Amino acid sequence: MAISTEPSSSLSFTSSSHLSNGSQSQNFCSSSGSEAVLPSLEVMGLNKLSSSLEQLLLVDPTTSDYSDAEVVVEGDSVGVHRCILASRSSFFNDLFKKDKGGVSEKGGKSKYYMKDLLPYGNVGYEAFLVFLNYAYTGRHKPSPMEVSTCVDNICPHDSCRPAINFAVEMMYASSIFKMPELVSLFQRRLLNFVGKALVEDVIPILVASFHCELSQLFAQCIDRVARSDIELISLEKELPYEVAEKIKLLRKKPECSEEDNTESLDPLREKRIRRIHKALDSDDVELVKLLLTESDVTLDDANALHYAAAYCDPKVVNEVLGLGLADVNLRNSRGYTVLHIAAMRKEPSIIVSLLNKGAGASELTSDGQSAVSICRRLTRPKDYHAKKEQGQETNKDRICIDVLEREMWRNPMAPEQSMSLHTMADDFYMRLLYLENRVAFARLFFPSEAKLAMDIAHAETTSESARLSNSKGSNGNLREVDLNETPLVQRKRLFSRMEALGKTVDMGRRYFPHCSEVLDKFMEDDLPSMLYLETGTPEEQKIKRTRFMELKEDVQNAFNKDKAEFNRAGGLSSSSSSSSLKLKDGVKQKARKLL
Repeated sequence: MAISTEPSSSLSFTSSSHLSNGSQSQNFCSSSGSEAVLPSLEVMGLNKLSSSLEQLLLVDPTTSDYSDAEVVVEGDSVGVHRCILASRSSFFNDLFKKDKGGVSEKGGKSKYYMKDLLPYGNVGYEAFLVFLNYAYTGRHKPSPMEVSTCVDNICPHDSCRPAINFAVEMMYASSIFKMPELVSLFQRRLLNFVGKALVEDVIPILVASFHCELSQLFAQCIDRVARSDIELISLEKELPYEVAEKIKLLRKKPECSEEDNTESLDPLREKRIRRIHKALDSDDVELVKLLLTESDVTLDDANALHYAAAYCDPKVVNEVLGLGLADVNLRNSRGYTVLHIAAMRKEPSIIVSLLNKGAGASELTSDGQSAVSICRRLTRPKDYHAKKEQGQETNKDRICIDVLEREMWRNPMAPEQSMSLHTMADDFYMRLLYLENRVAFARLFFPSEAKLAMDIAHAETTSESARLSNSKGSNGNLREVDLNETPLVQRKRLFSRMEALGKTVDMGRRYFPHCSEVLDKFMEDDLPSMLYLETGTPEEQKIKRTRFMELKEDVQNAFNKDKAEFNRAGGLSSSSSSSSLKLKDGVKQKARKLL
């Protein structure tokens, strides 16, 4: 389940005593005749205070701006109120006492730059807004979907890199700005990520735990990385020196010296490989050629292309490719091709160079990920959907995905893919079925919004190949064979359908985030049982129908939230409004017909 679906929680603004004067409290209770009045009044008062302070963050700075300072984050200025931040954070209290911020020319406000406030790590614009909301209101907002999810349509966003990176940013903000209750919250969240995420994605968590001095989180990250097969050279490049050394020591212990991560190179051979890597770091390909002639170590032995694709300038990658001495589809000890490594780096020029030299775009990792799926799981919707201004370069994340997708489409039956088609088939059909079901329920719950998203994605123009499953374990008619259709034509048709449905889901998440959250949760938690409302014992059917009524309410609330946000942003279309009127009476009837 995506982390962006978590409910808001109140973490502070609570008091250990209802009134400062105990006798006044007793007299008030006696006169009112109810001891429950005071807690209720305090809760109501705190809620009202929290909501009132939140309005300070929502005002339009062009019409009514009451802030007295600015914090510049990723080029955008965020108005803040020093009295509130100083009272909530000892960090800001000390900062404002020193008042080292510059003064802007327009409003005379003190201006602070986020990069100057951070001794380590990074806090992005959205993360800072979430932090401010908590500082002002005592309530933690859900993580914004545009920066805490990826653009892989079937990813649950419970351990993808954007979800991890956002939680790490919030950890840095909570720790550096000295908000201990938030530190505790995000340490628990990051602990949950450590067991689920790929080991590469544990690295930023490990670095954050080291800088923020989180002993429990640090210990679990160290243990996970030490027991993994990630190469020492990668640890040395990406971790602080003392952390990398600690992992080396742990790996020498018997309990960590598993076959997966045991270094088998003899010292002399390892020294020669490191010389090649250092020559690549120095952009000296001529020295690399010399080192190759002086020993029996080859570029493939040193995984030189993998190293260059991960850490070197793109021109160095081109020069190494130009030598013609390295296998462009070689897999390293962890099963990654050079293209997989380039996809993790998300550098378009390197990806294009590798593809031009014959790198296989359809090669899969050990967990079934292609280069394009790796890119998608690393890319935030904010970056993928970013609008290109005139004269501005297109976002690199989007370019990488587009280039790899075009390569997959150009040669969908590549030789290297044909070897894995049998094993890929079930996964492909399951993905397609998931998207078919999700879009079908979107059309059921949000008919006008789903129609709009499908029109934008041109999903209605593709041949529809499946509906909801009619029986348990069925894949609908996805595998039906049309005798007038060749296997290649069928495959292209299904790929086209999956792309259109995927774009439909992307559009829904972009323009109707709250509705999408309801659908995501429904697909994960309720879909299997809700498909069969009329089956089971009378008691089980009653429970299912009760849950369905709750779902209707969730649907309506989500739509109202999206509608309110769009109204603030400039208004919804008339078609969306009509959906709201039909929703309450139509969902149950359509569901029964469909199910």
